[in-house]
Amino acid sequence: MSARLRLVPLLLSTLLACLSSPLAAADTVRMAFGEKIPPFCFPETDSGIEVEILREALAYRGHVMKPHYYPFARIPVAFKAGDVDAAMTDLGEDMEKWGAYYGDPAVFYDNVFISLKERHLDIKTPEDLRGLTVISFAGAAKRYPEWLDEVKKAGHYFEQNDQALQVLTLDRGRYDIVLSDRNIFKYFTLQLKLNKTFHPKAVVEQSFVKFNPMDYRAVFRDKKVRDDFNAGLKHLKDSGRFNAIYQKYLGDGKGG
Repeated sequence: MSARLRLVPLLLSTLLACLSSPLAAADTVRMAFGEKIPPFCFPETDSGIEVEILREALAYRGHVMKPHYYPFARIPVAFKAGDVDAAMTDLGEDMEKWGAYYGDPAVFYDNVFISLKERHLDIKTPEDLRGLTVISFAGAAKRYPEWLDEVKKAGHYFEQNDQALQVLTLDRGRYDIVLSDRNIFKYFTLQLKLNKTFHPKAVVEQSFVKFNPMDYRAVFRDKKVRDDFNAGLKHLKDSGRFNAIYQKYLGDGKGG
């Protein structure tokens, strides 16, 4: 056999190896995110804690993530309509019947009651909110009716999309309680402190629902992409990159 003919099997085996590699099977993954959820999503720069973690986890095995931004309530709608290949959350709706595969928990939204330390407020039951004013993110009343229905009926409940205003109004005593994700509240506090005239008062966080990391997971239409994502997410956590992304935005690590 000539040298040229001997090269043919070698070239074929090399080609087959390339075709079976993770990179060869890589996809462009269109993924739905919320329009404005600092510090988790910044649409104008395609950045944020959640965008970066999901992008880098998918890139571990060669996938390219293309973020698509929607009003928060439309994220599962876009997935069900087939407009995207993945979504940052199911928004509490079981997506398996729509062909979804759930990824491992990547980031955590941990909603808490936040009050000024000097007020010494102790919130353990919905009745403890009686007579207090509460400001929250849009849609919280629907998510936590057992806690907020009576506050809303009393005219003491308010929603504010600009969560920087939640920090300011709590600090100035205009509201008694803020309901917010603890990291979102911390992010806006750090941003406001960049203005040297803002010196926030000490606050207290109080959990009011049992935190379950499985409540918030990304969904994928393709099982292989989901598995690749999980492998990439584990790599980010094992390597320390996961904590580094949190630190970039919040100034400290985040376990997980």
